[in-house]
Amino acid sequence: MTTKAHNPVYFVTHEFFPHRGGIATFTEEMARATTALGFDIEVWAQANRSDAERQWSFPVKRLPLKGTHDLACQLKLARHMIRHRRDLRKATVYIPEPGPMLTMMMLQWARAFRPKRLLLTFHGSEILKFAASPTARPLTRKLIQSADLVSTLTNYTQRLLLEHFPEARGKAVLTPGALRTDLEISSIGDRGGRGDKCIVLTVGRIHPRKGQDIVIDALKALPSHVRDRTEYWIVGVGKGNGYESRLRATAANSGLTVRFFGDVTNRELGRIYDQADIFAMTSVDHGMSVEGFGLVYLEAAAHGLPVVAHRVGGVPEAVVDNHTGILVPPMNIPSLTLALKRLITNPSLRRTFGENGSEWARRSCWMKSAESLFAPQASLAAMAAA
Repeated sequence: MTTKAHNPVYFVTHEFFPHRGGIATFTEEMARATTALGFDIEVWAQANRSDAERQWSFPVKRLPLKGTHDLACQLKLARHMIRHRRDLRKATVYIPEPGPMLTMMMLQWARAFRPKRLLLTFHGSEILKFAASPTARPLTRKLIQSADLVSTLTNYTQRLLLEHFPEARGKAVLTPGALRTDLEISSIGDRGGRGDKCIVLTVGRIHPRKGQDIVIDALKALPSHVRDRTEYWIVGVGKGNGYESRLRATAANSGLTVRFFGDVTNRELGRIYDQADIFAMTSVDHGMSVEGFGLVYLEAAAHGLPVVAHRVGGVPEAVVDNHTGILVPPMNIPSLTLALKRLITNPSLRRTFGENGSEWARRSCWMKSAESLFAPQASLAAMAAA
C-alpha cells in the first residue's frame, strides 16, 4: 500500500551509516520503507568520517556532529534545528533513537519550535536511563505527551515504556525489526566451518552486556572431547572500556580456540555466518543497559544458524525456545554449557532449528512497521481488509 504524504518527514539521528548496530540498521531500513510508502523524507545524520557512502532513495544531510550524547553535540543539533524551524513546523519530525531526543527535550519549551507531527522510537536502555534521571524524567514525560505516536520494537520494550512513562499509553505502537534488505543468504543446507570442528559464533559489540565472556566460561566447562572439537569466533569491536582487553586475556588462558575478527564488512560477515554452526549471544542486563530486541538474532537465524541466548529483555521475541534455538536463564553457566553441548553434539537438531529460524526470521516486514508509525490509518485499514 502506498500513501502520499502531504508534508515532508525529517529523520533526525545520531546513528546512521557508517555506524554499525541495531539502531543504525533500524533507522536506515525505516527510512527506506517510509520512502517506499510514498513519503517525502530527508535524513539528518551525524558526520561521515569515512569515504564510504551508499546510494539511497532519499536525501541524507550530514551534520557536523560526532553523534554522541554529550552536551556539545546536543547544542550543535539544536542550533541546526532552530535554523530550520520554519521547515520543521510544517513537517513530521521522527526521532528514532535517544541522542536527538535529548535535543528535543531542550527545544520543546520554545513555542515557535513545534513540528506538525512528532514521532519517537524507544529501544530499551534509554527508557531506564531517562526514568532514573531527576532532570531527564520530567522532560521525557513532556516529550512523550507532545508526540503523536511512540513506537517500540518489542512488547517487552513497550511494557517497560508504559511502566516508567504511562504518558505513552494510547499512542504506543509496535514497529518490529526485520532483516536487512541487503542481506545475502546462501544455502542453509549442510554447514561446517573447518572439517570436524563445530564453530560457535557471536556477532556484536565487544561489551559486557553482550556476554562474550560468559560464552567462553560455558565452553570451557564442556567435556574435553566436545571442547576439543569446538571453536569460538567473535565478530565486533569494543570502545576502549577495558572489557576487550580482559576478554582477550580470558580467551588466551581458556584452553579454547578463540578467534577475534574485529569489524568486518557485511559481505565478509555473510561468509563468516556461512562457516559457523551455532550462534550464541548471551546478553545480560548491565546496569541500566538492557537488550530490547537484538536484530542480530534474526540475521543469524536467517543464515540457518540455531541460536543460544539468555532469556532476558526482548530476546524471547527474537528467539523461539526449542524451535529456533535454546533460551537459558541468565548467568547460569551449567544450563548454558548444557545447551551448547546439546547443539554441538547433535547436527540434526542444529539443522532443524536452523530451518525453523530461517522461516521465522522473515515474519516481520519493514513496510508494515513503517505503516504502523507513519500511516496508522492505512495500516489499520489493511488489517481490517485482510
